[in-house]
Amino acid sequence: MRFDGTDDYVATDDLTMAVNAAITLERPLLVKGEPGTGKTELARQVAAGLGLPMIEWNIKSTTKAQQGLYEYDAVSRLRDSQLGDERVHDVSNYVRKGKLWQAFEAENKVVLLIDEVDKADIEFPNDLLQELDKMEFHVYETGETVKARVRPIVIITSNNEKELPDAFLRRCFFHYIKFPDHETLRSIVEVHHPGIKQSLLTAALTQFYELREQSGLKKKPSTSEVLDWLKLLLAEDLDAEDLKRDGASALPRLHGALLKNEQDVHLFERLAFMARRQGR
Repeated sequence: MRFDGTDDYVATDDLTMAVNAAITLERPLLVKGEPGTGKTELARQVAAGLGLPMIEWNIKSTTKAQQGLYEYDAVSRLRDSQLGDERVHDVSNYVRKGKLWQAFEAENKVVLLIDEVDKADIEFPNDLLQELDKMEFHVYETGETVKARVRPIVIITSNNEKELPDAFLRRCFFHYIKFPDHETLRSIVEVHHPGIKQSLLTAALTQFYELREQSGLKKKPSTSEVLDWLKLLLAEDLDAEDLKRDGASALPRLHGALLKNEQDVHLFERLAFMARRQGR
């Protein structure tokens, strides 16, 4: 079983090597990188490329590790007991399976995505150490032990918002998705916008990288944002000439797709103001 990328996803050599190393070692693949660099999409494309179903667990700030295993609905059982419902005699009727349980009981190999693990409490990764290592857990209410029939491919993403515990990191194969260079980004654009005019693409990417490299920028635009920007440029039927900026504004056309806060917009407005003053 080997991942070599897909027609819909440009995977660099080091990224495919990381995926295949994690598969070989049977360890979770921990993927970090800037938001919008394709970490979540990687899991979907690994599943598509290997022809496997995917189970997706999206982590929130309130998510607890136990929810990934199972949840016991004691309130519903109490209510049913008061109503005389026969279901109350079987505790398993009140145990809701989590995403890990679903992955563990699958008849065949699946891809399990644990998305944005750094959003949860710092104890969240520690609470999953044994379950991800041994691929089993105990259900106290029923007394059963759930063990993976086939070890899933586990992909865990992080936006690096907080440090993850060393014990958790030790159990993972780690890969950081670097922001794509000019040629790689061109290849990514060609996948999403086939047949785009090369003159427009060259002008747009030149502006995009200039914007990303501007000092003082609070949030650098990501791969997903440049794809959205190009989609707008194509929808407006703009060409390379239309992207040329005059001295009145340092902002690119349709900059709302690239700049996502007022501080960065004001930064470019100040740059334009300073350029006008120097041009007098």
